Amino acid sequence: MKKLIMGIAMLVAYANSNAQFYLQGGLNLANITKTNDGHTEKNNMLASFNAGFMGRFGLSKTVDLESGLLLTGHGSKAESYFNGGADYIKSTFNPLYVELPLNLVLSIPMEKNTGVFFNAGPYIAVGVGGKSKTDSKFGPLTSSSNSSIKFSNDDPFTSQQEDAAYNKLKRFDYGINAGGGFRFEHLILKVNYGMGLAKINSTESNNSVNEKNKYRTLSFSVGIPLN
Repeated sequence: MKKLIMGIAMLVAYANSNAQFYLQGGLNLANITKTNDGHTEKNNMLASFNAGFMGRFGLSKTVDLESGLLLTGHGSKAESYFNGGADYIKSTFNPLYVELPLNLVLSIPMEKNTGVFFNAGPYIAVGVGGKSKTDSKFGPLTSSSNSSIKFSNDDPFTSQQEDAAYNKLKRFDYGINAGGGFRFEHLILKVNYGMGLAKINSTESNNSVNEKNKYRTLSFSVGIPLN
């Protein structure tokens, strides 16, 4: 046991000595799944953002462990038209989450402190805010409403429904990230795809019954190294 603890401590110390920290910001193209098999048909991507602080902890010359905290936007735009397009319902919701990713990064070094990398790993997130908007038109009648997104405290890993309501989202989300990019001496360019595994509506407790109502988010980000 002592040898195991010493080994872990040495690995952590080595990783910290080879750590690289950077600020990250970029564009999110967010959507949610609509079909049983996990497609986003009849929904439109919503432009949002990601921003935060990340760090890479070198395990070897080509392998890093990456983590940090990101404020990231999810959501979707849904539009339904009636009477040949004369009437409609347009709904947009853009929840914000604080996300903690944990990625394994594989780097392929190139010339002059540049390289290509690939990353994959899980994430967990907690909802902290956001807005929703609905516009509708039926004949001469139009309406528009805006509201702040509410979150329930439902545990995503249980089959029970805590504090469930139709006008709320689950506060906790989790899923898998996968992506890649280019590393330059003073710049990091990243593309990432986030696949949520938890149903987002607070009334839905069984995450495996189908693949509806789960986040799908494509991100394009820029990282600025701090050291």
